[in-house]
Amino acid sequence: MKRLHVGAVVLGLAVTGCEQDETRPNFEYAPDMVSSVPFDTFAANPVTVDGKTLLAPVKGTVPRGHQPLHLAAGPEEAARAGRELQNPYPASPEVLARGKVTFSRYCGPCHGAEGLGDGLVTARFPMPPSLLAEHAKQLPDGQVFHIITYGQGLMPAHGSQVAPEDRWKIVHYVRTLQDPARTARKDMP
Repeated sequence: MKRLHVGAVVLGLAVTGCEQDETRPNFEYAPDMVSSVPFDTFAANPVTVDGKTLLAPVKGTVPRGHQPLHLAAGPEEAARAGRELQNPYPASPEVLARGKVTFSRYCGPCHGAEGLGDGLVTARFPMPPSLLAEHAKQLPDGQVFHIITYGQGLMPAHGSQVAPEDRWKIVHYVRTLQDPARTARKDMP
């Protein structure tokens, strides 16, 4: 008998719960969640510690998919990068094609299309060193990557403009400018 009574109550609630009287408003359980007070992104906010709605990321936060480079600017760090960093991308036609496009966008204005240091900016700025010089050919890939990232001498840093994978592809392309046969040998089976 008790089961029948409980079943009747549940059935009665289910049937009455399905009825929708559009003339009466529904019961609102948590009104603050339904209609909260929004703050504009750049507006002042009395709730936060610094009074800003848009908060800075927590110290030490790393964006998803980003690999931090634990090196600083300077010649010692560039030499260390040359010893510790290896190019993670194997030379392939796709890698070289992307390296060429990125080189022409970011490096070509100063270093020229062939890496000789005869780019368009040499009319107003000092001529950059040739990438085909023996010294440049002797630099390890990691050091070239570091130089692109942090700059060197009069060359500004390009780390904020060029993605890390594109910097490594530029290194491959620079190597083809320095010695076209070197890359051709790598591509051969």
